[in-house]
Amino acid sequence: MSERRDDHQEPVYDRALLLHGAKRNDVLTLREVQQYGADSFSDPDYIQLYGMVPAEWYARGIRLLGRTAVECTRDSLGDRIGRDVASVIASLPSQTQFTVIDPFAGSCNTLYWILRHVARSTGIAFEFDPQVYELSRRNIAGLDRTIELTQGDYHSLLPARALPPDHAIIVFVAPPWGTALDETIGLDLRRTSPPITKIIGSIGLMYPRHKILFATQVYEKVNPDSLAQLETMLDWSELRVYALNIAGRNHGILLSTKGWKP
Repeated sequence: MSERRDDHQEPVYDRALLLHGAKRNDVLTLREVQQYGADSFSDPDYIQLYGMVPAEWYARGIRLLGRTAVECTRDSLGDRIGRDVASVIASLPSQTQFTVIDPFAGSCNTLYWILRHVARSTGIAFEFDPQVYELSRRNIAGLDRTIELTQGDYHSLLPARALPPDHAIIVFVAPPWGTALDETIGLDLRRTSPPITKIIGSIGLMYPRHKILFATQVYEKVNPDSLAQLETMLDWSELRVYALNIAGRNHGILLSTKGWKP
């Protein structure tokens, strides 16, 4: 439960309030976005999106739900992910075209950064939640990268997408973690919602003739048994952790390929 500063003031804007509490499904004001950054990270500009600080993106009409503010990938992490994705696909022929898929779009910020760093790329994304979808559809409309966002379940909609046979595929994999994170053992890739192991397996079966790079967002610690299981399904993998927060609370990316090796 979120705490209060004292008996006469509003609650602390923390993960509990925005992800599970009263502000979960509220569209946040600029002051609330900045308060969350200040209360949780000592930085009112913590939620930077699409290359902008909160005051900038809010002035452009971009809006977030409380839960999206907590779950979104902020610019500093999205930028690093985009750069690392670009460094891996650099080993493919220089004129390769890329389709970048985000099955769990949310704010689309990570997809935006991947598109910024990967030349000759187009983005498609899926968001099941209608409220998140509607806000994100409006938010990305004026960006300098084109993202085709569809409302619905990627698992039922993606098979109908006949991707060009000469395109390589990049998939950003970031389903809700739910109870999959154990601070001691790490993130269990088999217990996210849906399991990351199943997501990667099913997309690999959808596009068996394409070269695929999976970029899976992970925690600083990953359950070793789940990682070993996933690696048996892939041709190559590498885990990279970003020192953007205090030790033990950092996120990273598991880069892995199917159908090729960098």
